[in-house]
Amino acid sequence: MSRASRSAATVAPAPADVRVGVLALQGDFAEHIAVLRSLGVDAVEVRTLDQLRAVDGLIIPGGESTTIARLLIAFDLLDPLRDLIEGGLPVWGTCAGAILLAKHVPSLDRPPLAVMDITVERNAFGRQVDSFEADLKVAGIDGAPVHAVFIRAPIIERAGRGVTVLATLKDGTIVAAREGRLLATSFHPELTDDRRIHGLFLQMVAEARRAPAPPRRPR
Repeated sequence: MSRASRSAATVAPAPADVRVGVLALQGDFAEHIAVLRSLGVDAVEVRTLDQLRAVDGLIIPGGESTTIARLLIAFDLLDPLRDLIEGGLPVWGTCAGAILLAKHVPSLDRPPLAVMDITVERNAFGRQVDSFEADLKVAGIDGAPVHAVFIRAPIIERAGRGVTVLATLKDGTIVAAREGRLLATSFHPELTDDRRIHGLFLQMVAEARRAPAPPRRPR
């Protein structure tokens, strides 16, 4: 059985009546939408506050972090999204999305959402030509290693006390982490046939629907 077949077989069915949004201001949102729909999820593009308020979970895709940060402000979504996250909305950031979740991004020239207790270094591996792929053991993902694609990828330099490290490279560099209902990955699961990270996020969304909202965290 191929790696794609093995990974597809381990993804649980999508929770019923769950709607997952993908922030569609810039970046590879279409790829996430396609993956979610292949898993039977009601997946929608999010560009407005009404669309944001109508989802049970949100993916912030890879792209250009400074551009997405600027557009969040331009579309009046930065503060409302931060409020929804503090109220318990599950959010997964991939690559640029992980940068925007981080509380500390020294090289970002615009404010991030600053909701996850991590420090992120942008473009940590260099330019586009320095992109690479690697097989990762990801905590909470059974079966074969996750095949990960890194494109101008950030790294998580520091994870706070409440953050769980989910995956590292062989040298110990952190490339995936979770804090409560927030998930950050340096790589692009939407660009492979492995759906298990999307499945993990769907589990987080389903758990959030069954549980009361967590206490609001101070900024």
